[in-house]
Amino acid sequence: MTTIALSDWLLARINRDEATPLHRQLHEALLAAVLEGQLPAGRKLPSSRLLARELGVARNTVIDVYETLGAQGCLETRHGSGTFVADLSAERIAPPGPAPQPVAAPLAPRLSVRGEAVVKGARVFPRQWGAFMPGVPDVTEFPTRVWARLHNRHWNRAPPERLSYAPAGGLPALRVALAEHLRTARGVRCEPEQIVITTGIHQSIDLTARLLTDPGDTVWLEDPCYWGLRHSLQSLGLKLRPVPVDAEGLNWSGTRGAAPRFIVATPSHQYPLGMVMTLPRRQALLEQARAHGSWIVEDDYDSEFRYGTRPITSLQGLDRDGLVIYVGSLSKTLFPGLRMGYIVAPPSLAAAFAEGVAELYREGQLQQQAMLADFIAEGHFAAHIRRMRGLYSRRRQALLEAIHAEFGESLPVMGDNAGLHLVLSLPGLDDRAIAQAAVEAGVATRPLSSYYHGHGDGLSGLLLGYACVREEAIAPAFATLARVLRRFGA
Repeated sequence: MTTIALSDWLLARINRDEATPLHRQLHEALLAAVLEGQLPAGRKLPSSRLLARELGVARNTVIDVYETLGAQGCLETRHGSGTFVADLSAERIAPPGPAPQPVAAPLAPRLSVRGEAVVKGARVFPRQWGAFMPGVPDVTEFPTRVWARLHNRHWNRAPPERLSYAPAGGLPALRVALAEHLRTARGVRCEPEQIVITTGIHQSIDLTARLLTDPGDTVWLEDPCYWGLRHSLQSLGLKLRPVPVDAEGLNWSGTRGAAPRFIVATPSHQYPLGMVMTLPRRQALLEQARAHGSWIVEDDYDSEFRYGTRPITSLQGLDRDGLVIYVGSLSKTLFPGLRMGYIVAPPSLAAAFAEGVAELYREGQLQQQAMLADFIAEGHFAAHIRRMRGLYSRRRQALLEAIHAEFGESLPVMGDNAGLHLVLSLPGLDDRAIAQAAVEAGVATRPLSSYYHGHGDGLSGLLLGYACVREEAIAPAFATLARVLRRFGA
């Protein structure tokens, strides 16, 4: 391609009426000519002055394009000789050494073994709202006007430090507000310095495991338990020991093997079955941790929502040896999109946990933390919980009545005294097949058997969330589910 031929070729590809700048059009045209071999390696290009005159553009436009292509390795300038097309052949840039053996086909990208396990075991449901999705609060009832007022208050006078990374442990004002709330509402023994703000239970557990365990260490988990917790710990290379639960909670009497580095429990409302760990069992668990030199991670899941009785005092409140790491989330009490949780670390771990969360995750959201601190301190948080407890209690009762109307006493119900869901027992039935059929019928639910470590070795049933279903919609939705259940022999 001669100089004249090159300028004609470029002119045919430049449209001066387009919004795309001329220098970009020229760059893309020359790049295509080099990559497609129309300008072979070693070919000398016309000077910037000559090509600019032939194209009718400013010389600086051509100089800019030449310099850009040079920086990309497509052109090279030889002092005193001009600008040439660079050699882009694979042989020129191949490292010295024996020639690589040809392969039949390119290797497909693949995940690591750990990554494969995470993706294969994923159980995040695409639908996160409506009958009968468990673990989802009614976000439409959140006091958005109050929140908007707090938002305006803090953003109208946002200091620069609030727009930077969070200090270790989180905003001091939020730590103070949470410590006061937890002392009053949950019987937690803590000072603000023990509070570490996180994005929720997943991050709290991840931080705890990273700071307290090494790959290969043993962790005890309730069986059944929340699948997300199990998968998070498995991905860190820990050995998980499932420990069964009974009517009194975690029952480790038959557990053998290595002492656990820590024990995860939901004593105030076992997830997913719903029982409360009895006081003798709590005291025995604390003694067990002392004997093993283990930590206890108390996940205070749904503890605020109890119906007919007062909320159960935390296990951490009984701890006199600094063994319990208390973790909580605001996803159920406020709204999941808030992504805010907390750890109450024992005094011996508090500084390390605060530094750890800052080092590993580089937290921020200080404006949102400031809003939340005011929301709690001004009493809006406690008022919202009281209001939602009454609302969820009525929806729970509506679901119980719908179950009774369809099946009488033939299908037992578990875990209905607290939380945002109950468990409908399905002895002898395939709960996973039923759950899939229910989704196809328009009703979301989760099979109880999928929460067991062995999958299928535990009880059969369905988790029915009632919190995000309006009261008048519960009976019609359950009637749809009842038709599915009868198809499977319920």
